Amino acid sequence: MSSIVTGEAVVLELRPASFAARALSSIIDVTAQFIVLLGLLLLFGQTLGESVDPALGQALILTIVVLVLIGVPVTVETLTRGKSLGRLAMGLRIVRDDGGAVRFRHCFIRGMAAVLEIYMSAGSVAFIAAMFNERSKRLGDMMAGTYAMRERVTAPVPNQVQMPPWLRGWAHLADMGRFPDALSRRVSRFLSQASRLSAPARAARAAELADEVSAFVSPQPPPGTRAEDFLSAVTAERRDRDYARMSRQREHTERVSRRLHRLPFDQ
Repeated sequence: MSSIVTGEAVVLELRPASFAARALSSIIDVTAQFIVLLGLLLLFGQTLGESVDPALGQALILTIVVLVLIGVPVTVETLTRGKSLGRLAMGLRIVRDDGGAVRFRHCFIRGMAAVLEIYMSAGSVAFIAAMFNERSKRLGDMMAGTYAMRERVTAPVPNQVQMPPWLRGWAHLADMGRFPDALSRRVSRFLSQASRLSAPARAARAAELADEVSAFVSPQPPPGTRAEDFLSAVTAERRDRDYARMSRQREHTERVSRRLHRLPFDQ
């Protein structure tokens, strides 16, 4: 599992697809492509094969091959943000290395690389590259900066950090700077695993983390606040602020988009 830390230090856990899952999804995709390609070539041979010039026929056949093996996969992957028939069946999606949705540029690079590493080499190049990569990346993924992520996973029991009611007023007014990514991960991991620790270890670990976090928070919490309550309050408040920030950004983007749609096009 890989961790992506947002600008507000919110940790997102992403699960790279296994080598076996990627291989099986690729086999499904390639098989479907060759079935479609064979069907189109047979249809072309039966309808136009004898009535067109040989040079034109070769050009048309090459066009069909390029469209089926490159054009269609790139288009489908772009429109579905990283999906394909095989990935849909296996519950996978192609994403950028930072966890974001892929765009045409990423899909085009992957599609062009597939000509060499999948079709021309019968998949051997992609197989070797993916075997020795921790995210099962093929060469196209390495060049495009993408990897396959598992979407269908067993959902863990959510561990929603709650804001201690007696600290809500203080947390809303407190100034909370950005934490180092490593510290954010350690706090998140502690709060999710605290119930499994012994009482002395839990208190000691909470005090250690609270001491680090307090350097990024002003003013300090009310006297007598437990270290674990302090960590919960900071985490919950930062989560709520992050959600509010993203909501504002989405609303702003939608407003700009609506304004652009209303603008008259140049004649």
